[in-house]
Amino acid sequence: MKEQVQKAIDTVRPALQADGGDVELVDVSADGIVKVKLTGACRGCPMSQMTLKMGIEKVIKKMVPEIKEVLSV
Repeated sequence: MKEQVQKAIDTVRPALQADGGDVELVDVSADGIVKVKLTGACRGCPMSQMTLKMGIEKVIKKMVPEIKEVLSV
């Protein structure tokens, strides 16, 4: 499952990098919780929670339906 989540993250990474940010996969738990770390411009951006939930989480859940939630750590 971790490999599938990484592939999903890789599909959104270019959009984040275009704005000077990035995202790193930290952990995927057995109960479907993904932990990511926003880096670069995304780290301090006031819109980072919206990027996380409406962008990253949406793509991950679409590509890996077993995922319940994506959290930033």
